[in-house]
Amino acid sequence: MIIAFDAKRAFFNNTGLGNYSRNLLNQLFTFYPEHQYWLYSPSKSYNHKIKLSSNAKIITPNSLIGKLFTSYWRSVLINGQLIKDKPQIYHGLSNELPFGITATKVKTIVTIHDLIFKRYPEWYRPIDVKIYDRKFSYAAQKADMVIAVSRQTAHDIISYYKVAPEKIKVLYQSCNPLFFRLLDKKKIEEVKQKYALPSQYLLYVGTVEERKNLHRLIEAIQLANIKIPLVVVGRKTDYYEKKVKPLIEKYHMHQQVFHYENIENVHLPAFYQGATIFIYPSLFEGFGIPILEAQASGTPVLTSTGSCFSEAGGPHSAYANPLDAEDIAQKIQNLLNDKERRINMIEQGRAYARQFNDKQCADNLIKIYEQLLGI
Repeated sequence: MIIAFDAKRAFFNNTGLGNYSRNLLNQLFTFYPEHQYWLYSPSKSYNHKIKLSSNAKIITPNSLIGKLFTSYWRSVLINGQLIKDKPQIYHGLSNELPFGITATKVKTIVTIHDLIFKRYPEWYRPIDVKIYDRKFSYAAQKADMVIAVSRQTAHDIISYYKVAPEKIKVLYQSCNPLFFRLLDKKKIEEVKQKYALPSQYLLYVGTVEERKNLHRLIEAIQLANIKIPLVVVGRKTDYYEKKVKPLIEKYHMHQQVFHYENIENVHLPAFYQGATIFIYPSLFEGFGIPILEAQASGTPVLTSTGSCFSEAGGPHSAYANPLDAEDIAQKIQNLLNDKERRINMIEQGRAYARQFNDKQCADNLIKIYEQLLGI
């Protein structure tokens, strides 16, 4: 098969959508080298996280207008190159397809990660909601097949865009093998010393933004009078200054909350493995990959009820109402007071996370491509 990809995010985005794109491409390169992979990108850029192989090539704009106006090329002009190049499939990896792509006669598939902007438009700028809605709805309705990263996202695509259920395939992300490698105590202590981590701590990993609900976690810790430090790993947004920081000051928790924005990815497993509990109190997600990373790392997980969280957390994580600080507080206390349960969660959580491996993901994706082509 000759499979083309919208690879912009794979090369130029170093967070969620970029990680998804790179992981998917690397899985295909590794497990299915017999196929050809064409990566359409606004410009050539080396990203060391993409393990390019001999069966992959980067394709950039072939016209002056395309080179000057790369967003327009990616959204419209790329169709001319697809007609000329004739790939069998074009896969939009980040919620969108070029406008007018049906004229190319190329089979199309799009991955839609979430429709949070439809559920919670107040978290976005109005202009962004309009742009996202136009792009996402076009892609969902015009694609020959849609990949949803969770059952929750599949449900939302059907609900908001009236897409036929039979056109949607749920394909979970894999968990990076890095998180399954258990570190010895010496290595964990080295990382703790490097970052001045406390000896015992609760952990949160993710962007510090409105939907992540970190302010309610701060309230829960204060309500339960928990003295164990909270380690937060993730980029700050305005939400931190408006809601999180004022609570830290109000409750005099300056010495209890540790925040890290730029840690080396190779050290993240040690952050997980050194934690007593991983807490992910988000209000809504497309999937919630940090939940899997924590389980793979052997860390007990407390996350939210609702949304997609039970899909990522499985039957052995603990769950709390993300809108109820008292419930979050009680669930944290329950876990801290029950070492036997935490040990069981560690064992069962790692077993659950092993289902989300690179080979399984690649196998399922190739089956979807073959089904799309009728082979």
